[in-house]
Amino acid sequence: MNIDKFKQQHLAILAAIDDLRQLARGGVAAQAQAIAAHIVAMSGLIKLHLAVEQRYLYPAAQACGVATVARLGRQYESEMHGIAGAYLAFAGRWNTPVRLAAQPEAFRSEANTVLHALYQRMRREDRELYPAVEAL
Repeated sequence: MNIDKFKQQHLAILAAIDDLRQLARGGVAAQAQAIAAHIVAMSGLIKLHLAVEQRYLYPAAQACGVATVARLGRQYESEMHGIAGAYLAFAGRWNTPVRLAAQPEAFRSEANTVLHALYQRMRREDRELYPAVEAL
């Protein structure tokens, strides 16, 4: 299975996370409009990536006939539900400038937690799942 598109999407998501961090460094309240717009745009990337993984990558890994890869596919699919839910809740909560401006520290705290989990997950996929799928 060719997973180059998945890797490219990871790079785009990681760049979007970095851009969001740069905006927040300029002050959450001062950058509230730009941060909210960036969260909306980033959510589109993330939702697309999750949908494609859910529809193609995880089922392919689980049906490949190699027990270790199938197990990884099940494990990653199962774990993704919690991470995806946390991200979607975060994005729904912080996609408006008014809320960002009113609660900048709450945004920073939640962003650090949720985006760090997302970052760690993508790195694990890059190191573990993607090479296993590519080796099939």
